[in-house]
Amino acid sequence: MNVTLIWWGLGIYITISLFIAFLSRTGRQSNMGAYFLGDRKMGGFVSALSYSATTYSAFMLVGLAGLTYRGGVGALGFELIYLMGVSLIAFFGPRFWIVGKKYGYITPSEMIGDRYQSKASAIAIAVSNCIFLIPYSAVQLTGVGYLLQGVSNQQISFRTGVIIAVVLALFFAYIAGMRSVAWTDSLQSLFMIVGSTLIVLFLIRELGGFTGFFQQLEIQQPEMLTVPGNGYFSFLTFIGLTIPWFFFSISNPQVSQRLFMPASLKSMRHMLLGFMIFGFIYTLVSIFWGYSAFLLEPGLDNPDLATPIVLTSSAIPPILAVIVMVGIIAAAISTIDSILLTLSSMFAKDVYGNIRKGTTDRVQLKIGKFIIPVIALMAYLFAELQLDLIAVLSVASSAGLIVVVPTIIGAFFWKRGTAAAVLVSTIISGAVVFILELLQAKPLGLASGLWGLLLSTLLFIIVSLFTKAPEEKANEFISYIKENLRHKQ
Repeated sequence: MNVTLIWWGLGIYITISLFIAFLSRTGRQSNMGAYFLGDRKMGGFVSALSYSATTYSAFMLVGLAGLTYRGGVGALGFELIYLMGVSLIAFFGPRFWIVGKKYGYITPSEMIGDRYQSKASAIAIAVSNCIFLIPYSAVQLTGVGYLLQGVSNQQISFRTGVIIAVVLALFFAYIAGMRSVAWTDSLQSLFMIVGSTLIVLFLIRELGGFTGFFQQLEIQQPEMLTVPGNGYFSFLTFIGLTIPWFFFSISNPQVSQRLFMPASLKSMRHMLLGFMIFGFIYTLVSIFWGYSAFLLEPGLDNPDLATPIVLTSSAIPPILAVIVMVGIIAAAISTIDSILLTLSSMFAKDVYGNIRKGTTDRVQLKIGKFIIPVIALMAYLFAELQLDLIAVLSVASSAGLIVVVPTIIGAFFWKRGTAAAVLVSTIISGAVVFILELLQAKPLGLASGLWGLLLSTLLFIIVSLFTKAPEEKANEFISYIKENLRHKQ
C-alpha cells in the first residue's frame, strides 16, 4: 500500500474528526456530569453510533475475522450470542438510567457503592476495572501500531502508529469530554461500517458473487460451514468464549456508563435499536471478511494476519483499503478514548473521592482530567514493551470484568445483598480469573470466565446470607425503580 496514500487517508480522517470534536463543544464542561456524561443529554442517534463504536473495537475486523478464518461458522454463533446479550440493555438500561437521574451517579461503581452503602465496594470495583481495562487499551494501541506497520511494509514504524493512536485519543477526550468522544465516535462508527461493508461486497464480487463464494468454500474446506467444523469450536470452548461476552453490556464499565447518558428513555430505546442494527451488519461483515481472507490466502499460521493480508492484496483497490484501514484505526481509538474517560472518572469519583473525604465535584473533575494522560501513558508503556502479560490480560479482560455481574443483578433485584458480599465476590473471583489466565489453566476444561462467574455468584449469595444488608437503602433504591418503570410504561 502506498505510504503517501496512507498518510493522506490518516490526515483527512484526523482533520474531519478534530473538526467534529470542536463543533461538539457547547457550554463549559465545568462539572463531572457535563464532562464525563455529556450532561446526560445524548440523543438516540448519536448514542447508538457512539455505543457501537465503543463496543466494537478493532478486534471485530481483526479478532472475529481471524476467529472465522480459524474455526469457521462457529464464530458467527459466538458473536450472535454476544449480540443477543446486548438485549440485557432493554432490561437493565432503564434501571441504570432511572437511578442515574435520581442519585446523579457518574460511574457504575459509584452506583454500586451507594446501593450497598459501601465506599470500599466502589473502590474495589474501580481498581479491578483498571487492572483489566488498562492492558486492554494497550492491546488496542498495539493493534494500530501493527496495522500501520504491516500495510506500509515497515515504512511506518510500530511506535509511530501507537503514538498516533494515543495522541488522538487524548485530543478527543480533552476537547469536550464525553461530548466530543460521542460525536467523534459517531464519525468513526460510520467509517467502520461503510468502509468494511464496501470491501466485503467488493471481495464477494471478485470471488464469484455469493453463489460462487460459498461454492468455493464447500469445495476447498466444507467444514468451515459446519459446527464444530474443524474441531476448534468444541462445546466447552464455545461456552467459555460466549458467556463473558453475553454479559459484556453490563459488566464493562465503559459500556454500562453510557446507560447514564441518554436524554430520555425514548433516546435509550433508539440507542438500543440503532446498535442492534449496526451490530448485526458489522457481525456479518466481519464473518464474510474472515471467509474472504481464507479464500484469498489459505494456510496462514496466524489467523490474525488475515486482515493485513487482505488489505495489501492486489484484489483490493488501494482507496478502499485505506478507507478500511482508517475504519479499523477509528474503532481502536473509539475504544481507547472511552476507556480513558471511564477509568479517569472512576479514579476521581470512586477512589480519590472516597479516600479524600469532602472533595468537591470541581476538584474531582480536575483530578479526572489530570489522570487521563496518566492512564494513557500506562497503556502506551504496556504497548511499547509488547509483553506477554498484555496478551494474557486482554484475553482475561471480559472474564475478569464478569465477576461484578452478580453484584449488579443483586443491586436491582435482591434486597438481601451486602457490601461484604460485593467485596469478597469481586476480589477473590477477580484474583482467581487473573491467576487462571496467567497460568493458561482450565480446570475441568472450563474457561476462566466461567469459573469467575460461578465463584462470584456463589460467594455473593453465601456471604450476603451471613452478613447484614443495608435494608433502608435497598428498599428505597429498588422501590424507586419499580415506581418509575410503572410510570414510564
